Amino acid sequence: MTWSLIRLSDTPTVPWRNGGGTTRELAAWPAGEGWAWRISVAQVAADGPFSHYPGVQRWFAVVQGPGVRLAVDGQVREVDVASAPLAFDGAAAVESWLLAGPTQDLNLMVRRERARGAMARLRGPQRFVTGADGVIAVYALDAPTTLHGRGGGTCVELPPQSLAWRHLPAGTELEVATTGAICMEITPQPGGAPLRPH
Repeated sequence: MTWSLIRLSDTPTVPWRNGGGTTRELAAWPAGEGWAWRISVAQVAADGPFSHYPGVQRWFAVVQGPGVRLAVDGQVREVDVASAPLAFDGAAAVESWLLAGPTQDLNLMVRRERARGAMARLRGPQRFVTGADGVIAVYALDAPTTLHGRGGGTCVELPPQSLAWRHLPAGTELEVATTGAICMEITPQPGGAPLRPH
């Protein structure tokens, strides 16, 4: 399969139930409520709690705006565009306060019984080799990003504020040419079914 590419501007905006922001889903597999993993971008416009997702591991990275102060089960941390992504339990009690205005963030959610995940902020070119069969996803921030895979990969150009993702076999070498991007890796739990979108 080739890379799937989606621009943030091409995704529908869904309001939060509490009115504190909006969400745009970039990718999920499988589609629908029974996803094993989901990647979305949220626009946070007001202080308030996060939704509960028992059984889900979450990652949170600020991609635009001043950032937020989060209290995760009482542990307080400030997260901004310079911070590493924050990982936390989807069942945790999370309160959010805007630091100085609306903030946009990238979210990765993975159901623990199905998969494992990781998220990292890239500030320059990087090369790595996949350790297991799974899904690689890269979100370009404010500048174009190029992905070039060897041993089963292909080349793709990402415009700013867009996501590319695909299944890659173990041992695939991937080069990411960027000045700012978020990279995510999603692999099946040991003994679990392969994560093979489409």
